[in-house]
Amino acid sequence: MAYLDRGRAEQLMAQENLDAIILFAPESFAYATGCPAGVATMWRKTGAVAVLVPADPAISEMAVVSDLFAANFRKTSHITDIRESPIWVEATNLEGVILDGSAVDIIASAWDTAKRSSGFERPTTFDPERCYAHLADALSERGLTKARIGIEADAISARDLSEISRILSPAQLVDASDTIHRIKMVKSDPEIANLRQAVSISECGLKAVHQAISQGVSRNQLAAAWLTGIHSHPDHVRLSGNWEYISVGTNPWGGNAKIQPGDLIKVDVGCLVDGYSSDTGRTFVYDRPNRLQSSLFDALMSGFEAGSKLLAPGVALSEVHRVTQNAIRSAGFDRYTRGHFGHGLGAGLGSEEWPFISADASVEFEAGMVIAFECPWYIDGVGGMIIENQVLITETGHEMMNTLPLGLGVIPT
Repeated sequence: MAYLDRGRAEQLMAQENLDAIILFAPESFAYATGCPAGVATMWRKTGAVAVLVPADPAISEMAVVSDLFAANFRKTSHITDIRESPIWVEATNLEGVILDGSAVDIIASAWDTAKRSSGFERPTTFDPERCYAHLADALSERGLTKARIGIEADAISARDLSEISRILSPAQLVDASDTIHRIKMVKSDPEIANLRQAVSISECGLKAVHQAISQGVSRNQLAAAWLTGIHSHPDHVRLSGNWEYISVGTNPWGGNAKIQPGDLIKVDVGCLVDGYSSDTGRTFVYDRPNRLQSSLFDALMSGFEAGSKLLAPGVALSEVHRVTQNAIRSAGFDRYTRGHFGHGLGAGLGSEEWPFISADASVEFEAGMVIAFECPWYIDGVGGMIIENQVLITETGHEMMNTLPLGLGVIPT
């Protein structure tokens, strides 16, 4: 399923005076087309695939697709203007070819149908110039040869930019990375459904971790309990991945410590559904917390509660950062500092995507955003602590998408 909202894209492109945008990253390709980008993107080099999205919704989109995946793309994507780019894999389509006669004649007939010339040679991996040439042709056909084109510069290396500029000349290429981030920032209903399902599965795993906490249980055993828990969820077949950052004891950064009385257990976990990652964090203590642990956690909770009250449309993300950090500092830790208190969620490379709830954030919350709001603290010699919920920004405020208690979970001996 494609998630790109052309109406939102049109609005944001108009604000930047863009006539079209070109997407290059594999995640952006899937977002715009509803199809995986394919194996040629494994090196994350520009030019394996691309998507052209004109600002005018009356002008059709165009996708450059690896030839190996073109047939499936035609069956799956809403985009009908498809330009194929050959990759290294030799593949032949015999659908619709009469299979009588010799193998040589059958294959030759298939190659003729595909208009393969006698001198055709496959590239070592893929040919980025072929991709850029397809883009140039598509711009020309749409009357955009000299237009202002936004490119996904985040996905382009310095060595590729000059070649892209040369082949797409005389189009004026500008960095549209921020515009593309903003298009993705507000989620569609299907994207929200993916994230809702992901956090539901994740909480099943978090419950299993909670139940597994006992004296002598190791960090790795808790990680195994996490996996068992998420796979016990009735919809676990929808999982496309999972991750965990679980720590035990006074070292918040790793090791395979075994739980002892007084230990903190930090659980920061996520599940992926159709590539969309949830993000949840909870903290437990085995036996009972000491005074230091309680004071630190209470300060984080003060920050979480203060910041949560501001999670609504029209509120600047920078203001949430200021209020959250000030609340923690007001609890007595006046030099506590954190770069961001949360981030967008989606189908990026990791569990965190733009925008960030940071002091320098330049955007306001909008209805339809899904974010992770978090207050963590990692203290060598004490342990890791985190309070983190997945939050949907609604028209009137917000919805906490998690259901499990936020407080410090005390596990009795």
